[in-house]
Amino acid sequence: MFLRSLLQASALLPFLYTTVSAQTACNNSPSLCSKAYNNITYLGAHDSPFLRDESTSFSTAGNQFYDSTTQLDAGVRLLSAQVHKVSSQTGAAQWRLCHGDCDFLDAGTLEDWLKEIKTWMDANTNDVVTILLVNSDNAPASTLGPFFNSSGISEYAYSPPTAGTIPDTWPTLQSLISNGTRLMTFVASLTPPSTEYPFLMDEFTYIFENDYENEGPTEYSCNPNRPTTLTSTSEAASSGRMFLQNHFLYANQLGIQTPNVTYVNTTNAQTGLGALGVALGNCTAVYGKSANFVLVDFFNVGPAIASVDAANGVSGATGRKSVSAEVPNETESGVGRREGNLLAVVVAVFVAVALGM
Repeated sequence: MFLRSLLQASALLPFLYTTVSAQTACNNSPSLCSKAYNNITYLGAHDSPFLRDESTSFSTAGNQFYDSTTQLDAGVRLLSAQVHKVSSQTGAAQWRLCHGDCDFLDAGTLEDWLKEIKTWMDANTNDVVTILLVNSDNAPASTLGPFFNSSGISEYAYSPPTAGTIPDTWPTLQSLISNGTRLMTFVASLTPPSTEYPFLMDEFTYIFENDYENEGPTEYSCNPNRPTTLTSTSEAASSGRMFLQNHFLYANQLGIQTPNVTYVNTTNAQTGLGALGVALGNCTAVYGKSANFVLVDFFNVGPAIASVDAANGVSGATGRKSVSAEVPNETESGVGRREGNLLAVVVAVFVAVALGM
């Protein structure tokens, strides 16, 4: 009797293994594993490392309430940042993540940020992450590439079959995971393609974007804005590029654009005037498929991930950590510091104009 029971149990093992394997989640959902990289919508954190929290005295330049690790924990899979060349006190150049001006909002070195992402990827082995770097000072691949190597994150990097050429077929998430090439890196801009660091892909070779300088909820458009060689939606659709849909608002105060936190509960929602869910639907109707990347400020509000899950047909996502969908309450001192930051910028602008700078 015992032997027969043992044999019956062993006969079930292949079935049990298949069931468990089928439920393996890629980017928090089993249904995404078999999809090609370019057939998925990824939630992106616009200016990921630039925070509006206690650490920055609630800087009005901050685009996110939570750091890059928390963003990844909560389901963000594209992280964008600006990289700038800064001279150190010794005269040596540093490459730092700064929001426009490093004297205004400095999020540290590129290498340290890459190490943070690498640490997260080490602990989350079934996730594909995309990095988008705005190359503010036109660094060549020979400058940026060593930071990816020294941080260790290049061991996860995907390189296209032919540098500078859109692949005929993008791999599935499961293929990227199984091959250990779970990091996609795009740089705006980076030409010509690098043979030494082929994993650094020029953004506008592979991706097109809609307009990003919107100040009102009726201003969003599905039309291509960058690269400027694309002049119509039909050209964009036939180019083979992936679509990055910018969806965030700026507030304009005395001619200075800052991330709009006042309207973000609607901006990142599924419904409402200028809502993320509505905008995704509008552009899906134009291109016949949902955007590959959607870039938002204050990702947790909305929450933005709900519209992305709907675009992907995902329900019951697994492995995410919960983050409050509320705009954090700033203390009275925080509000004062925030207003002080804006005042400092305004003063700096007027001084620069007066001095002819």
